[in-house]
Amino acid sequence: MYSNGERTSLMSMPKIIKVPRRTLLVLCGPAGSGKSTFAAQRFTATNIVSSDLCRAMICDDENNQQVNRDTFELFYFIIQKRLFLGRFTVADSTALQSDARRKLRDLSRRFGYLGCLLIFNIPPEVCLERNKARHRLVEEQVIAHHAGLLERTLLDAPYEGWEQVHVLGEQDMDTRVEIEL
Repeated sequence: MYSNGERTSLMSMPKIIKVPRRTLLVLCGPAGSGKSTFAAQRFTATNIVSSDLCRAMICDDENNQQVNRDTFELFYFIIQKRLFLGRFTVADSTALQSDARRKLRDLSRRFGYLGCLLIFNIPPEVCLERNKARHRLVEEQVIAHHAGLLERTLLDAPYEGWEQVHVLGEQDMDTRVEIEL
């Protein structure tokens, strides 16, 4: 039997996700859920392919939704090049649409990668609060729309053919990702 102190320390240990080097790690969740922060704290900038950064590279404005077609052309192109070269890759976008997840899943399969979907199951009110503190604000109705898409994603993702699906709640933001050689 554990003493109180031991039980507390065991319960507070971070979750560990283990993936091989040949992994496409797909971050999925609403705006303001902490995906980009999570990635930036764990991976080098070159591991992360961000749709926001791709948008900014195209038009100098990561908020400009009018360049989404070009943005995602670049996003998928960079991911494809990284996978071709055998590089561990993190895809940082909302990935809340089933078509977007399917395209990323297909890329991982085409290059013989493990497809790992990391779903950020963060309540809309938390996303709204985090959104207020961001330099890039998203409209409230977008976050509400994302919350609905997240509910659908949580139901669909286990049946989409990913080798790994992990759901992170607010209490899981200290989760570690270990890349095995």
